[in-house]
Amino acid sequence: MSVPGNAGYAEEADALARVYESVPFARAQTHLLPFLPPARATVLDIGAGTGRDAAGLAALGHRVTAVEPTAELRRRAVALHPDPGIEWVDDSLPDLARLPHTSSFDAILATAVWMHLDAAERARAMSRVAALLRPGGVLALTLRHGPVPPGRRMFAVTAAETVALAEAASLACLHRAEAKDGLLRADVTWDRLVFRKGAALAGGAGGAQNPPSQT
Repeated sequence: MSVPGNAGYAEEADALARVYESVPFARAQTHLLPFLPPARATVLDIGAGTGRDAAGLAALGHRVTAVEPTAELRRRAVALHPDPGIEWVDDSLPDLARLPHTSSFDAILATAVWMHLDAAERARAMSRVAALLRPGGVLALTLRHGPVPPGRRMFAVTAAETVALAEAASLACLHRAEAKDGLLRADVTWDRLVFRKGAALAGGAGGAQNPPSQT
């Protein structure tokens, strides 16, 4: 599936696969792991890339739907992580139109994805993602800050805007932290956010931290 947000990824699939796979799942998702439901949860990995996180989640016993619109990355993912616990879907935000209407998940993650959406798409995406979450389910997002690589489509997105969108969709912020870049790029930083559907909206976000980070 060709969408504006995945511009530049097909051409760099081999190099990106090496980069993504160089960061361990547990380090990339350190913000999500404490909030994950017990094993055999249903998890949606949006923008799953080469399958690093989908494979890590499947290894923990979860059933994973991995959404990735770039065919070149999906092919590498299936070759690298041939796990029967992962179902691959050619789809993308903001609408995730190819997911069945009856789909629902205990956890959703969108790692290094949100900044590819413009403001209108982010609003649509948050509503769609919130609708896919079961009551009590968690959503984990990461926001990239820094120079836009040549050929990519990215937008400046703040944690404050993202929290406001989530709260409007009845998602409470459980964790909010700043992180250095996992690839040691001095000009790139990240925000890590975790939300729960239906939790009390009492401003319980975690304080800023600098845990090991993201790709």
